[in-house]
Amino acid sequence: MHLSDFILLLNTLWFVGAFIQFSIAQTNTLKILLPREERRNPIAPTLAASVAFLGAMNLPIGLLSLYLLAARPSFFQPAEAQLALFLFFAACHFSQFAYNVPVLMRGGRVGVAYWPVLKGPMLRIFVIDAALFAANLGVALQLLSRA
Repeated sequence: MHLSDFILLLNTLWFVGAFIQFSIAQTNTLKILLPREERRNPIAPTLAASVAFLGAMNLPIGLLSLYLLAARPSFFQPAEAQLALFLFFAACHFSQFAYNVPVLMRGGRVGVAYWPVLKGPMLRIFVIDAALFAANLGVALQLLSRA
């Protein structure tokens, strides 16, 4: 298995997992995002329903990665196509990682706002998105150096 295949597999697992977390396990996600005392807030069900949108955005990214890995389509064979798609995956992970940086800089959860970036599931999300951003960027840079 090539490094690029391994990264595509990790992308698939991560983005499909995000779909499951945000679109199927909305109640669990609400527990991550809201402090216990705010879960009875009338806006909580709306927040839980709205996170399904996050899952909906992650699913096609995961399916694209799976398709590239499993089907090996001819359009993915040129190095330029691989470079573009690995940069795309890197940008997807970076955007999710980068959004948590200001939350982290503010100290994570502030009162009832935001979520705890440095503990629990949000720490895992933060670290994995950073690592997969770096891994996808690494594959893209490797492809670029060969060109």
